[in-house]
Amino acid sequence: MLVLSRQRDESIMIGDKVVITIVDIRGDKVRLGIEAPQEVPVHRQEVYEAIKREGRHSGPGKESSSLVGNREKSSP
Repeated sequence: MLVLSRQRDESIMIGDKVVITIVDIRGDKVRLGIEAPQEVPVHRQEVYEAIKREGRHSGPGKESSSLVGNREKSSP
């Protein structure tokens, strides 16, 4: 596992198309902003595991809004 230190508003690149930005830090919680192409599934681990258990595959445009956060940019 690669472990990196970042401060608020700093980013990490994964390949050429995925950017993870530290949006906010409050106590022991870190808010991440993730920019990825629509065809790259992005899920919290517990959601991903639930999808696997149910045997579902979430392709482009088929994400369940009840399980996955909005992928649109939100204002600060």
